[in-house]
Amino acid sequence: MTKHLLLSGAFGLGLMASALPAAAQSCEIPVGSVLSITGSMAAIGKAIGDAGQLAVDQFNEAGGVAGCNVKYILRDDQGSPNVGVDAAKTLVEIEKAPVILGAIQSGVTMPILTSVSVPGKVVQISCCSSAPTFTQLARDGGTGGYWFRTLPTDRPQGVVMANIAKTKGYKKIAVIHVNSDYGVSLARSFKAAFEKVGGTVSSVTPYNQEQASYRAEVNAAMQGDPDSLFLIAFPADGATALREWISFGGSQNLLLSNSLRADEFVKSVGAQYLTKAEGIDNAQTEGPSVDAFNKAWAAKFGSAPNGPGLHTMYDAAAVALLAMEKAGKPDGTAIRDNIRAITTGDGEVIFPGPDGFKKAKELIKAGKPIRYEGATGPISFDQFGDVTGPYLIWGVGNDGKLTVVDKWDKTRVADAIAEIDK
Repeated sequence: MTKHLLLSGAFGLGLMASALPAAAQSCEIPVGSVLSITGSMAAIGKAIGDAGQLAVDQFNEAGGVAGCNVKYILRDDQGSPNVGVDAAKTLVEIEKAPVILGAIQSGVTMPILTSVSVPGKVVQISCCSSAPTFTQLARDGGTGGYWFRTLPTDRPQGVVMANIAKTKGYKKIAVIHVNSDYGVSLARSFKAAFEKVGGTVSSVTPYNQEQASYRAEVNAAMQGDPDSLFLIAFPADGATALREWISFGGSQNLLLSNSLRADEFVKSVGAQYLTKAEGIDNAQTEGPSVDAFNKAWAAKFGSAPNGPGLHTMYDAAAVALLAMEKAGKPDGTAIRDNIRAITTGDGEVIFPGPDGFKKAKELIKAGKPIRYEGATGPISFDQFGDVTGPYLIWGVGNDGKLTVVDKWDKTRVADAIAEIDK
């Protein structure tokens, strides 16, 4: 059994490529990924990287891409735009990767897209960047069609959370948000929607990442006697801010963003303080494609795939690999031009996993169409590279475990947005 050991980034992360038939061992195709593995995103970044690795491993098990082994090269952006751009440049200019998966934070993803991916004619697919600025950039022709993401934009999240706040009877909500494209846009979307349904946002307070304390921000947010808090944060900083909010007597009527759906966050804050909290995350439609990923993840890692970005990262990698297989070569423009061909239409349905990818390769070789249904369910990219999707509402049980308390399908989300837009 032949395996390739890669050291990616300063932290020296070892990644292993799966064994392949001899024909696939004679060449390698790099697929780059830029994610936040250290810093405030460390609690979720590594697992998201594992999801991308799983897709690559399974594709290699099915025979690789165009007869070549796929080499997954993961680089740490450390939550810094400058570090992220440097990592992406290395992937494109030195490693010759035709695809970049990432980043997580919109503020890191955007400069990679505009400084590296678009000029280099490299496809970039993000699992986790939801800021609406990407849609506007694509609308203005600034992405060249090389941009895609496998999760919806921020606006639907804001609308859904506003409806939940109204249903729970909250009247005056304080918002604390990470000072990034993601945090600013989600806070703005929530505020507009909550005010439209009759609520009041008492304050909107930004915070900068990786600070030892957020007492000043918490004190500012508590002015005006809010009856609840919407916290838009990443796990490490979010836990620090919320502990201080609670210690200062802040309400435990809590709404939490998708990026806080992590066991590490719950443990750091204390489950006893989160029993009234409800958060949002991207959901998956129920069906065999989702089950295939969930079972594969559990078999590989020994736990259910609970956490932000896992399903969407797997699909980002799978879409890139299938499009590359159909293109027949590791060329960014050719991959771009085949992404919609393998996700829409009346082709034979392909599910996640080695068997599904092997079937896809055989059909593509025979000149037959395929349609990938992934870890998130059916995928359809619009002209700007965006997708729509359902959401789940999560909570924390008395035992400290993350639970799903409700689901919003695409129709329910669309109806809520239509009501806001009246």
